[in-house]
Amino acid sequence: MIREIRQEVPAEVLLVAADEVARMLNVSVRSIWRLNSARLIPPPVRIGGTVRWRQDEIRNWIAEGCPPQQARENGSRRK
Repeated sequence: MIREIRQEVPAEVLLVAADEVARMLNVSVRSIWRLNSARLIPPPVRIGGTVRWRQDEIRNWIAEGCPPQQARENGSRRK
């Protein structure tokens, strides 16, 4: 008997690369790295040699009006 193996895939991608963040903000990838260096966007997650951003954090940041990261840290810290 052949068993069917199903892999559950989230309906939404959780982590996105710099090029996807750039598309979300309508800026260049280079601008994403500049914003990151200046701590003006939420910090990325580093997994091995890759750098990704949490999509929900980017969307929330946009909904909040894109405040600088320092302002977000002073207002509410993530635990």
